[in-house]
Amino acid sequence: MIFGTRAVIEAVQAGKEVDKILMRRDLQNDLSHELFNIVKETNIPIQRVPQEKLDRLTRKNHQGVIAFISAVTYQKLEDMVPFLYEEGKNPLILLLDGVTDVRNFGAIARTCECAGVDAIVIPARNSVSVNADAVKTSAGALLSLPVCKEASITEAIRFLKNCGYKVVAATEKADQSYIEANYTVPTALVMGSEDLGIALENLRICDEMVKIPIVGNIASLNVSAAAAVLMYEVVRQRLKG
Repeated sequence: MIFGTRAVIEAVQAGKEVDKILMRRDLQNDLSHELFNIVKETNIPIQRVPQEKLDRLTRKNHQGVIAFISAVTYQKLEDMVPFLYEEGKNPLILLLDGVTDVRNFGAIARTCECAGVDAIVIPARNSVSVNADAVKTSAGALLSLPVCKEASITEAIRFLKNCGYKVVAATEKADQSYIEANYTVPTALVMGSEDLGIALENLRICDEMVKIPIVGNIASLNVSAAAAVLMYEVVRQRLKG
């Protein structure tokens, strides 16, 4: 964490990987306005919170502002895609739409590393981020696996489609089983949150929707388990080919 308005301003200006900023709900002064003006040029979310929440995080003089620094350097999707093609890879990218549980994120990242996924894409807002808990749960995979933080998952999907990727959404709304889709081409898998799933606007623009059959009494798999099932179907098809 970085605390204090001036320290946070300097961190943002220095290009530090700031995940999010917490600001006291009623804070209004020249420095806070300066911070807002600087941050609005970035994808860094600012959350207005009560004084008590800030006080629980640190007993030091935070001046009403605390920033969380990422454990890794995020990559840009627009840089990652041509690099993967230049490397001669048949790329596989995983997009997480609305996944907020850190332990799920870490577990997903660990499977991604084992399955040879080339990058994970997360949105800048309403999403998990790469913090110490996520890194620990991933068994260190997040320290080597590229993570792209994008302003919009919707725009990321459109970009990948324009770059020749087949974008496949995992959703119980699908009619097709996950084993019926072809993953031997450049592929991007989209996974949604356990409570809301993938946003409708994102489902509409995906190339295909697939589902994992559920034969037990529980309605759905944990998102990390579902992601593992899909990733290893990709691995199976590509090794077979």
